[in-house]
Amino acid sequence: MTQPLCILIGAMGGEGGGVLADWLIDAAMEAGFPVQSTSVPGVAQRTGATTYYVEIYPESRAALGGREPVLSLTPTVGQVDLVAASELMEAGRAIQNGYVHPERTLLVASTHREYAVSEKAAMGDGRFDSGRVLDAAQRQARASVLLDMRALAQQHGTVINTVLFGAMAGSGVLPFAREACERAIERSGKAVKASLRGFAAGFDAAQGRVQATQQLAEGVKGLHELPARVRALPEPLHAVVAAGVALTTEYQDARYAGQYLDTVQRVLAAEQASGRDGHERLDVTRETARHLALWMAYEDVIRVAQLKTRKERLDRVRREVGAKPGEPLLTTEYLKPGLDEIASLLPPALSRWFRRATEGRTWNRGLHVRTDTLRGFLMLCALRSLKGLRRRTARFAEEHAAIARWLAAIEARMHEAAALEIALAGNLVKGYGDTHKRGHRNLGALLDEAAQGAPAERLKALRQAALADPEGRQLSGVLGRPLVQPIRIVRRPVRP
Repeated sequence: MTQPLCILIGAMGGEGGGVLADWLIDAAMEAGFPVQSTSVPGVAQRTGATTYYVEIYPESRAALGGREPVLSLTPTVGQVDLVAASELMEAGRAIQNGYVHPERTLLVASTHREYAVSEKAAMGDGRFDSGRVLDAAQRQARASVLLDMRALAQQHGTVINTVLFGAMAGSGVLPFAREACERAIERSGKAVKASLRGFAAGFDAAQGRVQATQQLAEGVKGLHELPARVRALPEPLHAVVAAGVALTTEYQDARYAGQYLDTVQRVLAAEQASGRDGHERLDVTRETARHLALWMAYEDVIRVAQLKTRKERLDRVRREVGAKPGEPLLTTEYLKPGLDEIASLLPPALSRWFRRATEGRTWNRGLHVRTDTLRGFLMLCALRSLKGLRRRTARFAEEHAAIARWLAAIEARMHEAAALEIALAGNLVKGYGDTHKRGHRNLGALLDEAAQGAPAERLKALRQAALADPEGRQLSGVLGRPLVQPIRIVRRPVRP
């Protein structure tokens, strides 16, 4: 007895999951197959995940002789033939919910990640282990087609749903030919040429005829391309320090990168002379170099303007919204600088006066800057141009004073295992606004303990507690005392 083909699609907002379901329905109807579909909007865990369910009865209506099959509107656990996911964690959700069965289900999924809010908001590395999902995909599915569909979509100037559709067709599970799928795309009339390119790339990748993944430039390309001072360092430091040099140069200038390298070399010399067990691995220098680069590239108003006006960022926005070449794109940047951000741009003495003069006041005025206009874009460019004055600002002095204290604590305990824990604690300072202030507060508490001779085990517990709870409650519990949090009383004007 013929059974319906059950297809479950997991996609996120803006990826064209609904269009993909329409293509499937169109191709099935052209073949004369009974077909039924439904969609279930999900919570906005990233950009709004939606599940599409399609059942196709792979027998023409003519052969059925007027009989109508009974099709379901919802998937049944263990009874899905094809699960398609536009992102790795969407595949993971389908596996977790039991829709992927080792005797029945073919899994087609993209291996790239779109991080959930909970992953990005974590104080430490909150990313879910992608390897666990990949392992589960191999174990739980009858067969799997796993490839980086986002990379293929970008290479061919299209949206990921076209590549996913091609991979589904290339897997051989769909009850109609490739040509039927291509005709469905053509009948939709939506970016037909680009969609057909993406479909062909996904189809060929699923059949193993092209390389489906794109290697991201996360490491250094070759030893001969490294700066001379980086090349002179021990090999285990090359990748991290090269990335740090690139970041600090782009953030400020070559002199700033030189300052970064001077610090790394000083810490390296101290570690090599320490005699600490395991010092030959240079783990203290490596972690210090990693977090030092990130800290030196702290986020201020100048940095925000710099990032928002980068060509790479503008190109990414166009890709994400699916804007065609030459098509106008209206963009509005939402900025909300506070009095503290303004004070941080002033010279130290003037900043202290400004903070005293505005103590107890608030300024919550938001700015909506239309960066698709010349006036709005030039406003951000003007802020970006203040980079040359950054060394004279109060924020620069404050951050580098804190960095100096952190480095001094590392060097003071270099002969002990505690040095690595203090180096790793540089990760506590991140973000901007209140998050950044809390990071400084938490690091200060840890450095106070380090100065009193706390062992590595206690410093590790303090660091992990600080990363687990941004409000500082867990850290207070480990410290055995409440952290000092000033209470601000703001006077509100009384309206007559």
